[in-house]
Amino acid sequence: MIAGALVAFLNQTVINVALPKMMNYFDVSAATANWLGTIFLLTNGIIIPITAFLMERFTTRQLFLSSMGIFAVGTFLCAIAPTFSIVLVGRVVQAIGAGVLFPLITNVIFTIFPINRRGFAMGIFGIAMNFAPAVGPTVAGWIIESHSWRLLFYILSPIALIDFLVAIFLVKNVTKTGRPKLDVLGVILSTIGFGGILYGFSTGGTKGWTHPEVVTLFIIGTISVAFFVWRELTVGHPILEFRIFRFPLFTLTTIINMIVTMALFAGMIIMPIYLQNIRGFSPLEAGFMLLPGGVIMGIMSPITGKLFDKYGAKWLAVTGLAIMIVTTYALAKLTTNTTFTYVITVYTIRMFGISLLMMPIFTAGLNDLTQDLNRHGTAMVNTLRMVAGAVGMAFFVSIMTNQGKAYVKNIVIQQHILPTDKVHMAQAINQGTVMGINDAFLIATYMTITAFVLSFFIRKSRGNAAAESVVVKEANQ
Repeated sequence: MIAGALVAFLNQTVINVALPKMMNYFDVSAATANWLGTIFLLTNGIIIPITAFLMERFTTRQLFLSSMGIFAVGTFLCAIAPTFSIVLVGRVVQAIGAGVLFPLITNVIFTIFPINRRGFAMGIFGIAMNFAPAVGPTVAGWIIESHSWRLLFYILSPIALIDFLVAIFLVKNVTKTGRPKLDVLGVILSTIGFGGILYGFSTGGTKGWTHPEVVTLFIIGTISVAFFVWRELTVGHPILEFRIFRFPLFTLTTIINMIVTMALFAGMIIMPIYLQNIRGFSPLEAGFMLLPGGVIMGIMSPITGKLFDKYGAKWLAVTGLAIMIVTTYALAKLTTNTTFTYVITVYTIRMFGISLLMMPIFTAGLNDLTQDLNRHGTAMVNTLRMVAGAVGMAFFVSIMTNQGKAYVKNIVIQQHILPTDKVHMAQAINQGTVMGINDAFLIATYMTITAFVLSFFIRKSRGNAAAESVVVKEANQ
């Protein structure tokens, strides 16, 4: 199951490196090509909130085999696609399969491992989750430089198919199933709500936050989410259980998780822009910047899991966030001449800090829930992390862009640079953009400080897995 997740996580990161080649091949604009990422995100936004229902309705084998089978078909469709629209269809099919995997595997881990060993098990899972996003861009950049973009999908497709065939013999049913009634209205409200908000954030950075389409999306999305929450709190069998926020440790760790996710995505999207647009490095060189951090996160995941099982999440989170504060602030001090060594060193140490806290706080929060609520917890955390990631990307890119433009304008005025003076104008643009990037990282630093303060309130879970579910009792009443 972890091997299948590794392929799915790789798929999410390689597409960004392939976009320029795909734009040239299909003769489409950057805005059109970005739909390959947006459509994947939107489909995840529809699928992930209903995974708790799917895990209760279908067996482990049925869900995993279906997910990997669908993902393999979507990947092959992307590989052979004759037109851009077919690639888009393939991405939707991929997202349907991949969206179920993370919540499903997490729920399986929390079902088959006792509470004192879940940290290590989640740490092993973290190898796939953390290593793939770092390795993906580097490997994809190397392949793209000398081969067709189709090779990326031709490599992933057979691996996914092999994993599917092996899973037929190895994957067993470990979760209990029932015959829950699907809340159709809840699914509709969830789709419109989360889809509208995610699409609004993904387009707001390019069209502007006051654009009528973006404002309309936010209004419709927010109203739909509000009705969705009300619906799930009143319906007999909700698809997404919001009463789990009555567990204080789960609520606290989820908030920290969202803040860290936003700060994480800030670095992942802004640093390649800095290295390529300002410093002039190639996409492959920019991809290499992510590699050491990913390797360290992969190595540290099982070690952190062991430490979590022994000591709990509090001091791991405190230490990790302290490292994040220092390194994120260090990235707020970039210049047009900052060396590649400085960037890769700071970024790698930052990822080390993140590796100390991501899986522990995720595991600690789910440990606070009863066993019957774990599927709802995984669905909720993944839904909110996905929203936080989309918000983080749009928010920090918007800060970088808007502040950068303002700085460029001031530099041009102060230095009396004429539009015809291309050399000094280019220097002004680079200088202003870097200052905008620094502002984005400074705000990310303040957010990390907030999470750091909150981390001191984390307590060691007493282990509610055997406790009676107050939430379910209230829902039944």
